[in-house]
Amino acid sequence: MRLQGARCAVRGWRLTDADALVRHANNANVACQLRDRFPHPYSKASAQMFLDAAVARDEASNLAIEVDGEAAGAIGYVIGTDVERYSAEIGYWLGEAVWGRGIATEALELATAHAFGSVNLLRLFALPFADNAGSIRVLEKAGYTREGVLRAGCVKFGRPRDQVLYARINPDWRGPL
Repeated sequence: MRLQGARCAVRGWRLTDADALVRHANNANVACQLRDRFPHPYSKASAQMFLDAAVARDEASNLAIEVDGEAAGAIGYVIGTDVERYSAEIGYWLGEAVWGRGIATEALELATAHAFGSVNLLRLFALPFADNAGSIRVLEKAGYTREGVLRAGCVKFGRPRDQVLYARINPDWRGPL
């Protein structure tokens, strides 16, 4: 699968993405805004382990953000279960070398349209850290609405952090299938 935009493409992972993945992911300014399962430092072994699993699963919900011909970030979503089965948490990261070019916003718009159109999701939501102004701006530019603040909603690097809940509702949701 490949979702093509003007600034980037959103596509499946390839084993050949390892070097680019390490180059963009091995950055404290990226890691400090992500879940703990995102390793820091980000080594070649980390990249290889991730890519082996990602390529084997070939999921349309775990994708690379390609910029200038190389993987420069990632975007994906995790679908809920039970009563939340039509909802998914979406997340993304982008290498610092390509920040400020509208790439994350475009990737989020592409992935959102794909999830709403192909997976029949009613709602996508994100939980950026409250002090992550760049990610909050990306969500707002991509049409996500701020719904609330989760005070001390998580702990990152041993420090409580507030999170902000953003969501976008699918206006064309087809209902339970």
